[in-house]
Amino acid sequence: MDSTQDFQPRTFSIKLWPPSESTRLMLVEKMTKNLSTESIFSRKYGLLGKQEAHENAKRIEELCFASADEHFKREPDGDGSSAVQLYAKETSKLMLEVLKKGPSTTAELETPVADTPLVPADTVLDISGGKRAFIEADEAKELLSPLTKPGNSYKRICFSNRSFGIGAANVAGPILEAVKNQLTEVDISDFVAGRPEDEALDVMRIFSKALEGSVLRYLNISDNALGEKGVRAFSELLKSQESLEELYVMNDGISEEAAKALSELIPATEKLKVLHFHNNMTGDEGAMYIAEMVKRSPNVESFRCSATRIGSDGGVALSEALGTCTRLKKLDLRDNLFGVDAGLALSKTLSKLHDLVELYLSDLNLENEGTISIVKALKQSAPQLEVLEMAGNEINAKAALDLAECLTAMQSLKKLTLAENELKDDGAVIIAKSLEDGHTDLKELDVSTNMLQRVGARCFARAVADKPAFVQLNINGNFISDEGIDEVKEILKAGKKSLDVLGSLDENEPDGEPDDEEEDEDAEDNEDELDLKLQSVKVEQDD
Repeated sequence: MDSTQDFQPRTFSIKLWPPSESTRLMLVEKMTKNLSTESIFSRKYGLLGKQEAHENAKRIEELCFASADEHFKREPDGDGSSAVQLYAKETSKLMLEVLKKGPSTTAELETPVADTPLVPADTVLDISGGKRAFIEADEAKELLSPLTKPGNSYKRICFSNRSFGIGAANVAGPILEAVKNQLTEVDISDFVAGRPEDEALDVMRIFSKALEGSVLRYLNISDNALGEKGVRAFSELLKSQESLEELYVMNDGISEEAAKALSELIPATEKLKVLHFHNNMTGDEGAMYIAEMVKRSPNVESFRCSATRIGSDGGVALSEALGTCTRLKKLDLRDNLFGVDAGLALSKTLSKLHDLVELYLSDLNLENEGTISIVKALKQSAPQLEVLEMAGNEINAKAALDLAECLTAMQSLKKLTLAENELKDDGAVIIAKSLEDGHTDLKELDVSTNMLQRVGARCFARAVADKPAFVQLNINGNFISDEGIDEVKEILKAGKKSLDVLGSLDENEPDGEPDDEEEDEDAEDNEDELDLKLQSVKVEQDD
């Protein structure tokens, strides 16, 4: 889940005061997203509608800009860094105040959240704030005391970031058992950190027994280094769950045996909408058991199985299983060892997924063959895609035309990541051309580390220079000459976007040269020829 606690204004690349207009607009957009995205705060105080979030974000930014600007004027000889710090600090502070205030209840609200009822403040007990800490019996009794009050209406609890020992668990057990029938969401991620294994397993069993029979829609048991022993320590809780809609088992040491245990213990996954297995040690064998769970989860809308050491065989099995999840909107398989065969299997599944909005396929060793098969499927099945990440897949210019045709069809695209491939200038010219027309919602383009020289860099700059929503172009880690960098900057300045959209160039090697790459002059001679090839880059319409 997204968390407003992760909100970091420094990611907006604010360098000196004053920030550019595009940077200010970007900050408003980031705050709007944080204010209107489900998080632990929205669970406690209610979720703001997008219109209300946007209005609050604009107000916050204007107030904080004025305050920081006055600060800067009082220190005219400064470099603006203190003003930037004040700007960032105040926006975070005011945004938190808005979140705690919750959504407006006035009739004037233009876009109310029809399906999200206002959540009274006493329905969520969240003890996760502050630094990670060990808690024992006395503190547990105090922290959980709200759950013991007669007539309380708590439905959601978050104990993450608090490490429970046996004493604290023995206090928590009876309290949780008393309220388990009213609970719908339980977050016990990272709640035994630093405890000896035997103690941690006992704590898990106590919580599992206490919560057995609860009818949960949301369960997060991430960051507990479970392994098979940990999964089975939660047996009583898991076996009793037949209505789960969201399950998070991330960074839990889920091996083959642990994956098998999960598949066995959860009796029903038909209602699951979110299933996340990030950063585990699942491997091919474990992927087979996850695939079995996926087959039983036809209503999943968000599936994440990234960084799980899954190779070709597991990738094929998982890809085929995902064919049953025709309601998928977000699919994240990054950082696995799929290879070409799994890529080909995945392409067949993608042709069935017509609701996809976000697709993350970086670092899967897809190569050209797997990439071409996938983008051909996406061109037909998911033209509405908003996020596409395919970094680190050994893609070169031979896949550029098929990729470009796919991108031409994706006019809703907001973020495209093709970093750490081998496009070189030949591939860059073709892909950049496909992005020039339309794509008015495009915000981010990452083509870093692609052996680009001045021609490719120039083409990508032209492709984004006039996009109204664009905020970030990453061409770092390439071989762009100083003259090429100057040309990129001139193109951006001449367009609707300022230089603020250009990312860092600290890893660019102006004197470097890609292996077997033509000289800049030859590449420029080829540009006209490539333009002719681009005449075939178009969307193929179905009859």
